[in-house]
Amino acid sequence: MTRAPLAPYPALRMRRLRQADWIRRLTRETTLAPADLIWAMVVHDGEEARIPITAMPGTERLSLREATKAAVQARALGIPAIAVFPHIDGARKDARGSEAGNPNGLIASVVKAMKNAAPEVGIMCDVALDPFTEHGHDGVVEGNRILNDATIERLVEQGLMQAHAGADILAPSDMMDGRVGILRTALEAAGREDVMIMSYAAKYASAFYGPYREAIGSGKLGTGSVANPPDKKTYQMDPANSDEALREVALDIAEGADMVMVKPGLPYLDIVRRVVEAFSMPTFAFQVSGEYAMLMAAAQNGWIEEDRAILESLGAFKRAGCAGVITYFAPRVAAMLGA
Repeated sequence: MTRAPLAPYPALRMRRLRQADWIRRLTRETTLAPADLIWAMVVHDGEEARIPITAMPGTERLSLREATKAAVQARALGIPAIAVFPHIDGARKDARGSEAGNPNGLIASVVKAMKNAAPEVGIMCDVALDPFTEHGHDGVVEGNRILNDATIERLVEQGLMQAHAGADILAPSDMMDGRVGILRTALEAAGREDVMIMSYAAKYASAFYGPYREAIGSGKLGTGSVANPPDKKTYQMDPANSDEALREVALDIAEGADMVMVKPGLPYLDIVRRVVEAFSMPTFAFQVSGEYAMLMAAAQNGWIEEDRAILESLGAFKRAGCAGVITYFAPRVAAMLGA
């Protein structure tokens, strides 16, 4: 693209386009709208309507009834989709995450109820075993290894259950090799060819996931029957790597992903930009629990302006090229933007 040469000062005064709100709005390069948000929501299998998540002030685990109401709320706010994450009773967890594929379990019940209440709202389900395993890993553990192919078998069982329950988008977040292609083949064979896949294509072994583990009640690595656990760094990406992300994304697209995701969000906007420019593919980012917690902690201490910081952080995703962002702030921000 040929750019016009810049005129020297005072012919060019950049501040002219900043002098009033109306001109700032008129010349704004990117905008944030409720339609850009996917509501990250934690649901639980107890009777209590709402359970506060200590590490994530303002966020709660929702019961089935409350989650159903939330779907109706999302529709009213113009939020296109909800991503649901489960917190289940620890007694239902085991080494293989058997509860993950239960057709009568929490996720199946929540998906059915939400789709019945607000069919216009898309429902995205995390395809991963860590909320269901006693050891907190995303896969099947043998000794000190995560078994790639055995994990994929469990993930396909889980994903098909979610699809049959009515999920619109499956989001495999495990980072096992080959899981997108095998899941896509299984969906086609089951007559669920319209179910979309948003792959966690570039998911990093990040320090920013800590509050989420409290939110879903994920076990500390090494608990349960796994005494000498492997490290999640053996399957999640090294934060030092950038080119590797492009290889991961290319593989997931080739295997049938409809959309791709980068996780975490703000610390990896350079990866988002590279993915968007390389593939011209609908690309999303996850503003993860640690990002949420840091913003809320700083705001509650009076160190930053809460609403401005939240909006600025989400605007950064759009500026980087994201089609949308998965965030716990979604209902709050949609209400602000719709005001």
